[in-house]
Amino acid sequence: MSTEEMNKTEIATKIQQAGGRLYLVGGALRDTMLGKESHDEDYCVTGLTPEEFQGLFPEARVQGKSFAVFVLENVEFAMARTETKVGKGHKEFVIQTNQGITIEQDLARRDITINSMAKDVLTGEIIDPFGGQKDLQNHIVRATTEHFNEDPLRVYRVARLAAKLGFAVEDKTIQRMKDLKEELETLPKERVLVELEKAFLTEKPSIFFEVLKKAEVLEVHFPEIQQLIGVEQPAVYHPEGDAFQHTMLVLTKATELTKGWKEKHKVQIRFAALVHDLGKGLTPKEEYPHHYGHEERGVALVEQLGHRLGIPNHWMKCGKIAAKEHMVAGKFAEMKANTKVSFIERIAKTTLGLDGLEIIAVCDRMGSSQKGVENIAFAEIGKKCLQEINGEWVKEKYGITDGIALKSRLHEERVKWMKQQ
Repeated sequence: MSTEEMNKTEIATKIQQAGGRLYLVGGALRDTMLGKESHDEDYCVTGLTPEEFQGLFPEARVQGKSFAVFVLENVEFAMARTETKVGKGHKEFVIQTNQGITIEQDLARRDITINSMAKDVLTGEIIDPFGGQKDLQNHIVRATTEHFNEDPLRVYRVARLAAKLGFAVEDKTIQRMKDLKEELETLPKERVLVELEKAFLTEKPSIFFEVLKKAEVLEVHFPEIQQLIGVEQPAVYHPEGDAFQHTMLVLTKATELTKGWKEKHKVQIRFAALVHDLGKGLTPKEEYPHHYGHEERGVALVEQLGHRLGIPNHWMKCGKIAAKEHMVAGKFAEMKANTKVSFIERIAKTTLGLDGLEIIAVCDRMGSSQKGVENIAFAEIGKKCLQEINGEWVKEKYGITDGIALKSRLHEERVKWMKQQ
């Protein structure tokens, strides 16, 4: 037994001696059962009041306004509780906690069955009144009870967890999500953004949007994505289907290609993949299956989506570049040397950068089952060009110090370099 486990056992023993029980609950237990590493452990205490717990562990730090949570050994402990909805929205609840609330009652208020299990720390017994273990085995996300409908944020939590685990969402739970459509509009954009960012960091973010589509709630906060559904594309270039399906494939490919990246850059690229084709949603139907000018239209829609959800500026910059430049990037191999250099100089200055846009362009091609992905490789040659032919090199070779003349000569020399490649 590890030192950490011994600490939990000691804490549980102390709680037991005072008349209570300690349980591991929520995502930590779920992930352990799935054989996954869990970073955050949550514990539920029955049989004690908050005051009694504080008396047992005076060193515990208290946090939370509406409901006290105790932090001990860098782990959160909460007293078992029930919740009663008293109004619309994510926070309109009356919370009750007392010594008589059982672990089963506490689990009943939780969102989905695979999060509604508990493990007795001392005995190892699993308390699973709602069939969470069976749903884990069958890879199903299912609402625990009718209490699911009391919190609209659960719509996004379900979609995000399905994306994280690769699970299917049970049909009755999909219907519960539909029933919450009107109440979704009460959610603060900050909470929606938190769930969106977490979704981008899952194994397959496209599932998040596909679940919202199935529940018919995509349009509430993501109308620009909703508009891509049913949008025709040239079958010869896009055998995969409509613009929504294409976008989901591009997002999936971009996720695969950024697995080893830092979280900040993962999110930037994946957001850019999501919004690269937004402009197709505004193409007049009489112009189908072509989408002339969708790049510029897309830039405005990225701005619109970003403003509504309070999306960070660095995401926005990446999304706008992806929308505006992805078609040009896909034709890099066909460009003349001068155009290649201008393109490289322009993109290298952006937040998305050469590596980021190359991923978007490659995924755009892969997401439409097209050949010729190898012709989109511009990041490596672009960075090499900028590194080898730089301002210091031009100054030393030509003795130019004037800014405008230096910039002009720098471009000319890069074009010469590019022609030789």
